[in-house]
Amino acid sequence: MAHRKTTPGNLTFRPLTPEIWPNFEALFGPRGACGGCWCMWWRQTRAEFDARHGEQNRRAMKRIVDEGEVPGILAFRDGRAVGWCSIAPRESFGTLERSRILKRLDDEPVWSIVCLFVERASRGQGLAAALVRGALDHAARHGARIVEAYPTVVRGRGLADISSFMGVPALYEQAGFTCVARPSPARAIMRRSLAGRAGGGRPRTPPAPRRGGVSRS
Repeated sequence: MAHRKTTPGNLTFRPLTPEIWPNFEALFGPRGACGGCWCMWWRQTRAEFDARHGEQNRRAMKRIVDEGEVPGILAFRDGRAVGWCSIAPRESFGTLERSRILKRLDDEPVWSIVCLFVERASRGQGLAAALVRGALDHAARHGARIVEAYPTVVRGRGLADISSFMGVPALYEQAGFTCVARPSPARAIMRRSLAGRAGGGRPRTPPAPRRGGVSRS
């Protein structure tokens, strides 16, 4: 049976496995969360993503789950999925590995948070922060030592939903992440050591923040 964890906010977190795939489908709905993405943005080349949005992306994600890979966790409230966090070893995300902006900082094995999605009715209730904490626990239980996130730096009035799926720096700061790089004005790379959490391994010192040129990821 999948591991479950209950929080004071009456949330339960479960890794996405075939048995709860219908809950994932219900959460993402007919639009696949946003524009037929089905959380495949970082797992495919841009050409593949453009050609497969919608139903083909849904099938691709289902195939990943059916083959035994766990691409993230679902948050449940009262038996219904209300949020999603995509977290897995960084090498699971081929486009992230090829990114010029978000390239690896060093040879440390890291897990990556690449997507947060909360149903509209549950937004503004701190669910994204709870998802990040649940994701850290999930990664620690599976032996991760470091978790990375790649939030969008807010400039101006704020972010549209389509631009906020990776979170913002303040969200991760609340969970103990530290900014270790600012590869572009719009993007930060943040890390959290899992030392002290179950399976988290030894603490590691993050590299000093670096800066680079501006380019699309």
